Amino acid sequence: MKVSNVIQEKSFDFAVKITKLCKCLRDDKKEFILSKQLLRSGTSVGANIEEAIGGQSSKDFYAKIAIAYKEARETKYWIKLLYATEYLAKQQSERFLSEANEICKILSKIQITMKKKIL
Repeated sequence: MKVSNVIQEKSFDFAVKITKLCKCLRDDKKEFILSKQLLRSGTSVGANIEEAIGGQSSKDFYAKIAIAYKEARETKYWIKLLYATEYLAKQQSERFLSEANEICKILSKIQITMKKKIL
């Protein structure tokens, strides 16, 4: 039986969507600089969650989750910037921001729980 890990699944799905968005930005709008930053931070969230899951200790887990949270916040910045510079439509940016906010909330709760356990 497979155990479901919500944040692991959400961050992976988000990374897939970010990757597809960046591909469209590059192909359709010829935008390379901001999309590269978005791709880096948007896919880093899930990568750091994977590293946290495979962490060697509770402190290691906490550190990687903290990095994932910071990367999710950075991703929100790039999405807002892409909207402000008219590379993303309002509906697109709202959808991506909503997902990023949800991921941030989950990661924040994980950090709070872990902080109580390791301190």
